[in-house]
Amino acid sequence: MREDDEGENLSGDRRCRPGRRTEVKEAVVPKRDPGPSVKDPDLYEKLRDEGDSKEKAARIANAAAGSSRTSVGRKGGKAGDYEDWTVEKLRKRAAEIGIEGRSSMRKAELVRALRSH
Repeated sequence: MREDDEGENLSGDRRCRPGRRTEVKEAVVPKRDPGPSVKDPDLYEKLRDEGDSKEKAARIANAAAGSSRTSVGRKGGKAGDYEDWTVEKLRKRAAEIGIEGRSSMRKAELVRALRSH
């Protein structure tokens, strides 16, 4: 590869040399399109950014759009804490919602998988 006097090759690539700054460009992430079935796309995006699954974010966003936002938070909570459930009940619930590998999971793993679903 031939270089000119400043360490630049003819193809335009720069070599890293001491004292020379290199530009780092950040990738621009396109906004996710939740699709037409999500009734509150802004809330959906916020929930996805916080780490919620697509299904959970869509469920919460649609529930919030259909009622007052404070009633969405009060709606659930009747099932009790997963820590109080038996492993058998946790596996049954995991099967209902289609969590893979549930038969070999320990209780803590089942609880984590159910919460993150």
